[in-house]
Amino acid sequence: MAQFAVIGLGGFGAAVAHQLMQLNHDVIGIDNEKKLVDHIAEDITHAVIADATDEHVLAELNIQNCDAAVVAIGEDIEASILCVLHLKNLGVKTIWVKANSKAHHMILKHLGVDKIIHPEEDMGIRVAQSLSYPMVSRYMALDDQYYMVKIEIKGSMIGLRLQDFMRPEQRIRAILHQRNDSINYSLDPQFVLQQGDIVVIAGYLVDLRRFSQHFVDDV
Repeated sequence: MAQFAVIGLGGFGAAVAHQLMQLNHDVIGIDNEKKLVDHIAEDITHAVIADATDEHVLAELNIQNCDAAVVAIGEDIEASILCVLHLKNLGVKTIWVKANSKAHHMILKHLGVDKIIHPEEDMGIRVAQSLSYPMVSRYMALDDQYYMVKIEIKGSMIGLRLQDFMRPEQRIRAILHQRNDSINYSLDPQFVLQQGDIVVIAGYLVDLRRFSQHFVDDV
């Protein structure tokens, strides 16, 4: 069991944190927004309201003892870069960072982070080609074959119970459900999906491909 830090607990960061917990790892989640921390507090090992651009705060949280850190800070590029610099100064072994633009990517590359994540660009290239998954709006590869994908509920998915939505591929997990501003991680199999709901699922590429064929008309 490894220990991970996830910095930035918006939809992307929260999904990463929750999936790492599902894989039986320890996770410390950090964000400066109380609402986001409160949403996930009961679902991960530790959830902390803190300023990740302050190196002393990160040191007090013992981030340097984590096996890896995922920086998923939203649109604030300066905050993302400052956080990465502090993580490197603290000696964090592995750093993955979500990039928001090409300029952000170039800076992160010069900083020598271990992996740069482009959810939107990667979705357009790799998911379209590899998953053939038309209803995916965002995705993240946790390794070469294991993915988390974000799905907007529409078409034939509307009105399905969660267990029926997931039934075509038993090896795929539902990680979270979002309806408007409400995000839930403890999912009821009898929950009925509505148009515009967001569901984040995780699984191996081969299973996701098969799953997508059940909703091939929901483009």
